[in-house]
Amino acid sequence: MHQKEIDQAIRAVGLTPRGAFHPRCEDKVPDVAPGLPARTVVLVGNTGPAMWTAFCAACDPSTDRLDDWCREVLTNLAAALGAAVHFPFDPPPLPFQRWAQHAEPCYVSPLRILIHPRYGLWHGYRGALAFAERLELRSHEPQSNPCESCIEKPCLGACPVGAYTTRGDDVPACAKHISSDLGKDCLEEGCRARRACPVGREYRYAPAQARFHMTAYLRAVRRAA
Repeated sequence: MHQKEIDQAIRAVGLTPRGAFHPRCEDKVPDVAPGLPARTVVLVGNTGPAMWTAFCAACDPSTDRLDDWCREVLTNLAAALGAAVHFPFDPPPLPFQRWAQHAEPCYVSPLRILIHPRYGLWHGYRGALAFAERLELRSHEPQSNPCESCIEKPCLGACPVGAYTTRGDDVPACAKHISSDLGKDCLEEGCRARRACPVGREYRYAPAQARFHMTAYLRAVRRAA
């Protein structure tokens, strides 16, 4: 099987291939089967509106079922491709950020989420397909970290309650703001700090998708409290 075939199968279900890599022991990729190590990992995620369109066509977007939809879609896809599948939302947590940086040019932004030179902060990782075969991978042209040439770093000063600093994130302040009338802009349009980043603005989530993710974020914070 070639990576091109796998990429086409991923796009056919409304998701986006997010690069691939040959794992090492320190990457902590689980075995494909007992005693059968993974030799190739293909990351799957979202860029642009394709995932949101496919999800809304299959599920009521007013429900918090995106993880369930991704699990169903990627489990079926993995079975068809002869791969194992792993998810970033399952315990125990797997090092998806490390995997992402192996698979494609991604860097840790000042907001501590991964930034991509093309997609900016408007992308995500929804799963990983692990293959026992060592597949030939396409090469990527080196791309530098866009944050290194960003002098002003508007993302750090855009949050209305100063929830993002170089010292860490104030999650309670963020959640309280989004829950209030003053935070309606962040809730309806997406995180203002994220929106301040000049990279990849054409991939910014539409309001309906932004609202969905921000509402899910609030639910997660309240559950953890």
